[in-house]
Order: sequence, then structure tokens, then C-alpha cells
Amino acid sequence: MLPIHFILLTMKQFYGKTLVILKIIRLNDMYTIALIPARYASTRFPGKLMQKLGNKTVILHTYQATLNTGLFKEVVVVTDSQEIFGEIVRHGGKARMSLGEHLCGSDRIAEAATHYPQADVIVNVQGDEPFTSANPLKALLGAFEGKESPPPDVASLMSPISDPKEFSNPNVVKVVTDCQGFALLFSRAPIPYTRDPQGYQARAFRHIGVYAFRREALLHFASIAPGPLELSEKLENLRFLENNMKVKMIEVPGYSKGIDVPEDLDEARKMISSC
Repeated sequence: MLPIHFILLTMKQFYGKTLVILKIIRLNDMYTIALIPARYASTRFPGKLMQKLGNKTVILHTYQATLNTGLFKEVVVVTDSQEIFGEIVRHGGKARMSLGEHLCGSDRIAEAATHYPQADVIVNVQGDEPFTSANPLKALLGAFEGKESPPPDVASLMSPISDPKEFSNPNVVKVVTDCQGFALLFSRAPIPYTRDPQGYQARAFRHIGVYAFRREALLHFASIAPGPLELSEKLENLRFLENNMKVKMIEVPGYSKGIDVPEDLDEARKMISSC
């Protein structure tokens, strides 16, 4: 018999009564999909997903790299752009058009998630991550194979920060965790603060914006209005913490750099040309 790795609790109404249904999902039976939010009008770099990187667009690189990990039953780009939709479909990929306006990528994929009731775990892969690879995503999915009961609502990635400039950069989101690896706080500020530079210094971690959700947790997330912390820091991950959702952080050595600004695209083109 295969080991049990994931227990899912669902609530259903039956003749006016609320029933708790226990669904046992074995690792090999988990239906895991990747949804890639792809907004055209990025604030810092509009249209970046349709920029050419080698002989492909950024979004096509991301879609194909995610598909090539072999970790997902389905990979779908979720977009507000007919141009991005056409780019994926034209190359044989799967895409869905968003029906409404969304504050963040997780809100966008939550709308699409309603079309995949069979999904147990939904991974949000950012559309500007053309060098997505299997190992970090495999580690991310491993969060749902642990002994926590119930399993975490959300899992995400973090990597150690060693560069002081990165630590102080507000574009680098930092995270601190409890002793079990659950997120306590995300911030653009340099956390944790070191009171005595000559004394003990806690390790600092960069948050990597890739998430794995239990389907019910994703839909719940999208039903909640952003709170003051999220609105202040412009970080969707703070909505989890403001609403007592458990976020398991998985440490990985590093993660491929996304494309946030034009300079990142220049660096990515150098990487492509050197391969």
C-alpha cells in the first residue's frame, strides 16, 4: 500500500446540515496543476512578457519551461491579454482569458481555478520566470507530503540572502519564519533586524514568489479583501498572514531570477546567448 501523504477536509451541505468529508489523497494520485498569471500591463516593465528572449517570447519560455518539468497534469497561462493568449495557443499551449480585473496574480489564477475542480494542489508560477526548473518546484510540492495535519494552506520558497545590497533592496521581499518553517512576516524592509552587529545575527531569507495552494485555500484567499499590510507593502502574501492562513516556507539554494525591469531582460538575453 502506498503511504498517505495528503489529507483534504471539505465541507458540504446535506439537507441543511454541514458535513465534514475526509478525502485521503496519496502522493501518486495528487492532481497538481500549474497556472501562470500573465498580465500584460506590468507596472515596472509594461509588455515584458511579450519581449523576445532568444527566438521566443518571455511568456512562451516560462510556459514551456514549466511544462518541461514534468510535474503537472496541466499547465495553463491565465491572462488579460489577447496577444499573450494568442502567443501561447499558437504554439500549441493552453491558455485562458481572465474575465475580471484582479489585484494580484493569485487572484487571477483563483478565477481560473474554478474550472479545475479535480485539482488538489495548484501552483502559481510567475509569468516572468523563463528559467523555471524542476528541482525548486519539486521541493515546493514536497510541503504537502509532510506530517503536518492538516497540511499547510499554502507553500512557498525562500533562499538565503548573503548580499547586503539585496537585503536592503525594497524590491527584494524578505521573510522570517517560526521554528517549524511557517512564515511569520513578509516585508520589503530588511528583516530580521540585527540589534547588535557584533553579536548574534539571524539568517536572512529572500522570498521567492512561487506558491502552491490547496485548491480550497486559493479560493478562500481570493474571497478575502486585501488588508492594511497588503495594501501598504503591495505584497499579496501578507493577505495569508493577516487572515491566519498557514504558509509553509521551503528553503532552496537559489532560484532563477525573474524579469522585473529592462535590465533583467538584458541579463537574461546574455544567459540565453551563452548557452
